Amino acid sequence: MAEGEPRGAAEVSAALGRHLSRLQEPGRETRLRALKAIAAELQERPVLPEAALLDPYPEVKREACRCAAACARALPEHFHMQSESLIKPLMQTISHQHFRVRVAVIQATGAVIQFGNGKSVDDVLSHLTQRLFDEIPQVRHEVTTVIGEWLLHLRDRYSYFHKLIPVLLGSFTDEMPENRKLALSYWKRVGSQWEKENEDDLKDKLDFSVAPSHYPEGVVRPELGCRELVTRNLSKILPGLCHDMTDWVEGTRIKSSQLLYILLLHAEDHITQHMELLLRTLYRVCSDEESNVVRNCVKAAKLIGTFVSPKVSLTLILSALKKTPMSAHLMILASVIRGSTRQVLEPHLADLANTLSQTEISQRSEEVLYVEQLLGCVQALIECCQEDCKDISLQLMKVLVTIMAIPRLEHLHEKVEETMSSLAEVQHLNGFLDLYKQHIVQLMEWVSLSHDNWTCYSPELLQLDIIATHSGPVIGKVLPDFILILKTCLQPTKDPQMRLKLFTILSQVLERANETINSEGQFLSYLEIVIKDMLAPNLHWHAGRTAAAIRTTAISCLWALIYSEMLSPKEVHQVEDALMTQVIATMDEDSKISRLTACRIVNSFLSVCGKEFGPDKLNTIYPEILKRLDDVSHDVRLAAAETLTSWFKCIGDGDGKSVLKSNIEFLYRELLIHLDDPDQNIQQAVLEVLKEGSDLCPDLLVEEIEVVVHKHRTPVYCNQLLQHIQSRRK
Repeated sequence: MAEGEPRGAAEVSAALGRHLSRLQEPGRETRLRALKAIAAELQERPVLPEAALLDPYPEVKREACRCAAACARALPEHFHMQSESLIKPLMQTISHQHFRVRVAVIQATGAVIQFGNGKSVDDVLSHLTQRLFDEIPQVRHEVTTVIGEWLLHLRDRYSYFHKLIPVLLGSFTDEMPENRKLALSYWKRVGSQWEKENEDDLKDKLDFSVAPSHYPEGVVRPELGCRELVTRNLSKILPGLCHDMTDWVEGTRIKSSQLLYILLLHAEDHITQHMELLLRTLYRVCSDEESNVVRNCVKAAKLIGTFVSPKVSLTLILSALKKTPMSAHLMILASVIRGSTRQVLEPHLADLANTLSQTEISQRSEEVLYVEQLLGCVQALIECCQEDCKDISLQLMKVLVTIMAIPRLEHLHEKVEETMSSLAEVQHLNGFLDLYKQHIVQLMEWVSLSHDNWTCYSPELLQLDIIATHSGPVIGKVLPDFILILKTCLQPTKDPQMRLKLFTILSQVLERANETINSEGQFLSYLEIVIKDMLAPNLHWHAGRTAAAIRTTAISCLWALIYSEMLSPKEVHQVEDALMTQVIATMDEDSKISRLTACRIVNSFLSVCGKEFGPDKLNTIYPEILKRLDDVSHDVRLAAAETLTSWFKCIGDGDGKSVLKSNIEFLYRELLIHLDDPDQNIQQAVLEVLKEGSDLCPDLLVEEIEVVVHKHRTPVYCNQLLQHIQSRRK
């Protein structure tokens, strides 16, 4: 018996020797029985074959783990001498395919380190952390148990708090409720134990600590010991955690982002000293493709708003935003705002709103994510600050108008309208139209600052479109400013694409003139400017497709003006007198829309004031209309027929009839040709024209009919016309 061995140790050693020799047998059952015998014999001497842990038979591995754990607990004062030799084979086995083996290894590891050499924590911790991602709940349960026991009972636990705490807190978000409950239970015990062990240091906090006035809703505040543990170790935990949040493995990023939220919840206002690292990490991670990671980062950013003074957090975020505006900056800013309170944000509202409304930020990008986050910042301010937003309402309206004006983002229009309505509601207004009414003068000043230098690429052009078409009747209150912009920008020397856009805007508001541009009844006082300075110069013929497109939009705008029915006969005559020649010329355009619109406009002129036309004017009009009966477009031909009907109505029984007799005869002859058109709709339309014109020279028309009736495909329409003439004579 060796010196210093306890009584009976020699016998134990001899028995172990016999059983150890049997571990070399090829039969796995033999090896298993030998290992069980070793466990039974092992009472005093910590001798355990490492090879058994690497045995290919899973049951042998599990029995070896039980032996190791039993040995560690039985002889802790001697076990530390051999514990390190077991770490390597245990870690080689910890990822075994059988989950029961993995559970046994984790249990053995916990005992081996707790009762052996605690310095081996560094060697096993990464392996245990990986087991938090294990798909088997029992495995994760054992990891939580082992880490919790170490935090409570490991001799050098104070040295390893910063390494063990993140692992235990990582189980707070386990998918299994049992595991989450276990982790929380251990964490409370750890915090309570540490609190008792450091009671003297925490005396003031225990006696005078006051709960924060603002705390996340529905969240239970951790106990003081737990908060202090995190606070004192946060500087050691955060750098590694921030690195893991950008790991290439998706699961690691998700787990790390969940842990960040838990840590910040414990750290509270101590977050402040780590703001630069936190924000730098959050900016980077907010662009992650995994939505869960982004969601967790947003939750963490809300805690920054809850616990960190806006003087610190907003200064850092706004500085980064002004330097390089990115969607991540806006996302974090919106979250910080949502986490704050109305009272603490109030002194910073002006700076926030002015920054967001800066051109460099609000117009920085048309990327969907960027614009959505910009809108999110406005929504966050309205939700958080409520009535205080009255002082920054104009700046927020500028941002919302800018968002709505961005092309290809129509899907956001509904959200922007809802946000405008929310902004109006917190100011006790009746809706977003009242919001426009409140700011329309400033908005027009803002958008028109550089209108003399606009091009088709100017964002102000799109913003004017939104203000003019979205503000409804409110645009009528700033009609002088609106007309001035149009007059300046619709000159023929200005950018053609820009003029196209402006005519489109003008057409839109003219379609509902009394509900928009003429809501104050002042539009007609600017009619002469619209005719002479906007429409007339742009209806002149110029070569090129762009010039033709401009003429099309201009003629469409003129039709919208006439069709709006806000013009009196006198004013229609004023328009006709100024533009009839150019409208007639437009009937020869390549564009079907131009020809069709021109026919409709001439028809309106003839219907309203045609009876005041002299023979000479009527004589110049009808040949161009007659040409349109041969148009390639069915719609244009029908419009031309309707216009000729109006033309016939303009000829009275006086001198005009006798002067135009030869013209009427020519018209009869041409119309009878079209009465035999292959298209029945055209035949019917021409028949109506001839019926209207038959009252002028019925005998002449009968003669012309008799000449051509036998040439027609069918005499039906000629006979109907003759019957009509006969009936009118009775």
